[in-house]
Amino acid sequence: MKKFFVSFAVVATFVGYALRQHFHVGQDDALPIGSSPNSSTTSTSTTNNSEVSVPVNNTSSFTPTNTSTRVRSSGAYRNGTYTGTVADAFYGNVQVQASIKGGKLVDVQFLQYPNDRGHSIEVSNVSTPILRQEAIQAQNANVDIVSGATATSQAFQQSLASALSQAK
Repeated sequence: MKKFFVSFAVVATFVGYALRQHFHVGQDDALPIGSSPNSSTTSTSTTNNSEVSVPVNNTSSFTPTNTSTRVRSSGAYRNGTYTGTVADAFYGNVQVQASIKGGKLVDVQFLQYPNDRGHSIEVSNVSTPILRQEAIQAQNANVDIVSGATATSQAFQQSLASALSQAK
């Protein structure tokens, strides 16, 4: 009988922990220190001994804009700033804004990204700089999936592809 109660306590503790992780969004989990929900922050990640900073604008009521020029430059895209569609990444939405200069993709900013749980924040802090860097190098949305951030990577590809299609 004692084994039953010990087993029950272990299972109950695990279930309680799992439910807490699933439903708990504490102040320390929601945003990096010093940020407010509608402020611009910079996500920094170190990969291969190089630091990459990604400007992040976490606004839920963002109005898409298109500030493109009508003259096609020497590159594959029209100069301007193009906002991609919002794509579902299961743990949150992803929306990007692509900046084109000289006909080339020069910057990708994350307007929305999964950031409502501690683990989502960790995944986003690692994956967003990698996705941004790969897209700029590739000059398109066909980037590799970041291991551990499959849904975020796929949503990034979808949002960036819609932004770049506006720039053609």
